[in-house]
Amino acid sequence: MTTEALVKLAKHAYHIRRYALRMGEVQGQGYIGQALGYADVLATAYCHSMKFKSDDPNWKGRDRFLLSHGHYAIAFYAALIEAKILPENELETYGCDHSRLPMSGMTTYTPGMEMSGGSLGLGLSIAVGIALGLRYQNNQAFVYNSMSDGELDEGSTWEAAMAASHHKLSNLINLIDVNKQQADGKSTDILNFEPLAEKWEAFGWYIQRVDGNDLTAVVQAFDKARHYEGDKPRVIIFDTLMGKGVPFLEQREKNHFIRVDSDEWQKAIAILDESQQ
Repeated sequence: MTTEALVKLAKHAYHIRRYALRMGEVQGQGYIGQALGYADVLATAYCHSMKFKSDDPNWKGRDRFLLSHGHYAIAFYAALIEAKILPENELETYGCDHSRLPMSGMTTYTPGMEMSGGSLGLGLSIAVGIALGLRYQNNQAFVYNSMSDGELDEGSTWEAAMAASHHKLSNLINLIDVNKQQADGKSTDILNFEPLAEKWEAFGWYIQRVDGNDLTAVVQAFDKARHYEGDKPRVIIFDTLMGKGVPFLEQREKNHFIRVDSDEWQKAIAILDESQQ
């Protein structure tokens, strides 16, 4: 990727973070830490790697992006806005009655939402089924499943990992956000999943582990996953920082679900804006 293209992609990630903060301000709370931490991954997915048509979210040739961790919806909507699948003015309706942007992702409401997520551990199983279905249809699209490190606690995740390897689903790319936090505390204190890369390798996957806030590394990982010539399913493990880009949110001890004082939303947006000058 050229320097110019990387700068442009960084601008997309900035927009995603800013849209998420604006949506958070509507409700005064939300999963903002995840949105800020995962913005570089979503920007790379929607503004560099994936194939889709903004004006036709149901285009048969599209790459599918499954948001298994449905509570990341605020980040996902921001990416859909940046990808021109949703209009920017809808972000003011986030979490409101009759909005197409509910606080947890649901297919019945939102264009571009491939699954109703939030009951953690289901996304990879659904992704396996979709990947198999696309293979039978001779459809060359990729299936991206996006999941949280908390979902590593779920047995269904590992059953799906075995099935994907068994069926040699080379059209499946699993994205794991390792932000090291769950609702009940530090992820590895709840149930230690390390050494994570070695586990996925043992399950028969092509694995990469990168800094999810290093945009160059994220882009390279996406490119390698798409162009890997083996018949294995692919997994990218992203180590991310909750609240990335807003220091006073990065430094919070607990930021799995953030309540921000009314005056702090604009302060956070101003910090992001200053970083672009």
